[in-house]
Amino acid sequence: MAENVPSPCISVCKMDEHRILCLGCLRTLQEIRDWSTMNDADKRTVWTRIEQRAVTQGA
Repeated sequence: MAENVPSPCISVCKMDEHRILCLGCLRTLQEIRDWSTMNDADKRTVWTRIEQRAVTQGA
């Protein structure tokens, strides 16, 4: 059964200076592109990456 993992998007869509991560949600362009077709397990994996990036970037 799908859990409907929420999107990390906070409507602050601006890429970092290297065009690697969105400064709002800390996802890569590929993660943003793929989000709507990901299953819940993959979405949870992205959330884990976001949490790790937030710690690394001091967010």
